[in-house]
Amino acid sequence: MTTRTLASWVARRGFLSWTDTPSPPPLGRSGRAWLPVTRSVCGSPCLQPWSRRRTAAAPALPRAPYTDSAAGTRSYLWALYNETKKDLSFPGRSNYLNPDGIFANNEVCLSDIEIYGFDYDYTLAFYSNNLHTLIFNTAREILIKQHNYPDDLRSYDYNPNFVIRGLHYDVQKGIVMKIDAFHYMQLGTVYRGLNPVPDEQVVELYEGTHVPLEHMSDFYGKSSHGFAMKQFMDIFSLPELTLLSCVNDYFIKQNIDFEPVYVYKDVKEAIRDVHVKGLLYRAVEQDIEKYLSLEEKTGAVLGRLINSGKKVFLITNSPFSFVDKGMQYIVGKDWRDLFDIIIVQADKPEFFNDKRRPFRRVNQKDKLHWDKINKLEKGQIYKQGNLYEFLKLTGWIGSKVLYFGDHIYSDLADLTLKHGWRTGAIVPELRSEIKTMNTEEYSQVVVWLQGLTGLLERVQEYEDAESRMLLQEWIGERNRLRELTKTIFNPQFGSIFRTHHNPTYFSRRLSRFADIYMASLSCILNYNLHNTFYPRRTPLQHEAALWLDQPCGSSLKATHVEGMAQIE
Repeated sequence: MTTRTLASWVARRGFLSWTDTPSPPPLGRSGRAWLPVTRSVCGSPCLQPWSRRRTAAAPALPRAPYTDSAAGTRSYLWALYNETKKDLSFPGRSNYLNPDGIFANNEVCLSDIEIYGFDYDYTLAFYSNNLHTLIFNTAREILIKQHNYPDDLRSYDYNPNFVIRGLHYDVQKGIVMKIDAFHYMQLGTVYRGLNPVPDEQVVELYEGTHVPLEHMSDFYGKSSHGFAMKQFMDIFSLPELTLLSCVNDYFIKQNIDFEPVYVYKDVKEAIRDVHVKGLLYRAVEQDIEKYLSLEEKTGAVLGRLINSGKKVFLITNSPFSFVDKGMQYIVGKDWRDLFDIIIVQADKPEFFNDKRRPFRRVNQKDKLHWDKINKLEKGQIYKQGNLYEFLKLTGWIGSKVLYFGDHIYSDLADLTLKHGWRTGAIVPELRSEIKTMNTEEYSQVVVWLQGLTGLLERVQEYEDAESRMLLQEWIGERNRLRELTKTIFNPQFGSIFRTHHNPTYFSRRLSRFADIYMASLSCILNYNLHNTFYPRRTPLQHEAALWLDQPCGSSLKATHVEGMAQIE
């Protein structure tokens, strides 16, 4: 849903009318068509809107004036409803977030960083949408030609707007879903093929909406060792999940009985062949301008670090010829002179865990040398190896190293948990999501959603039949507002960071394994190399907001321009 569509929709429904409601809407209107299955509205406390947030517990709700009629109580509740709308406070444009900001989960001082490391794909190099179309089409042809799938699958084209990153896929049932940080599915984001699964059916299939830990994916998001779920965390995985959905959709619509497990394995194998057999690499190298993007300022970032006396290294899973062709296009022919160490085909995350694999030197034509590696030299190219040997040969240990990558598990998790490096996540989706959050329409809907939630929490003590009917009507309005905050990002699955009010499982892992995160490396150019990134102190559920949530800086280059963080 576009922001223009959102604005017209909410205006038409009357959600953004901040004057008193002239008369209470009749009970039993369409607003009562709330979702039949939903988590409790009063499950957790709700913070007051920005300027109205209290420094102590909210006073008890006044009792309704004495009345011997249900209509009197209903009128009183509607008065509270209108008063809540009038009291809401909204951010101005100066309160918006900077889409090119850097955001901190953990405090990081760049003055302490001496060495900067990088992944290649979606970190140093960004790609156009043509790349995902290439992966989808190539894997689809492999399914048809090598796995005997129906030719009619060619009627499905790649849709870049169907799935989002971080979704889970139930391998046994062939269902894709969005899961929050507490392992609950977000109803309305559960799909089989290209169509949503009705909420009642989801509850029946899974005996509720909770996904037990033993059914979740393994540490790296994979479906292995008996795990029923696979989490799609890699940006490269979006074409794979889309292809899975299209194949399932075809079989369902054709009433063909199929085994979801084998479809998953066949699609996984086809996608693997696109990468492992070099089909992707050769296609990109032959038409570099079609697939690589020059919008990001990778060369400027590297130059600034080097001019400031920082060490720079590259660890990537991609082969040298592919990286070389791309970096020449992005940075220039002398790109290798910028890096102190270059490691290709590292096979992360095994690179961070397997101590047995030695480094091997590679020449510019991808020919391997047999000599033992006793030191890692600038100007040389190395293949495979392991981080333990890397640390021994370089001495680059601990929090003086900051490594950037786009894959939260394969690039960052082990570095954070086992080796003490600082980590930076590249999240390209962040830029567009912040721009959406910066729209007036979105911020107004979220503010009223929070205000209405707080009102429901306060008035739930009224238990007479008429009051309960009215409260259910407001719950219906709340559910529609929640749906709006989802569809504005992606009609099927919403934001990659939130499932309604809870963080997504993706967001939870991001906050655990990334000290800082940003849309691209270019964001570094908005800060000096002595900058400290501070995580904001947001109140816990049992804490009062005794402080103002101020940004760390005042210029447009700061992460927050002012106060927008209160929306989320």
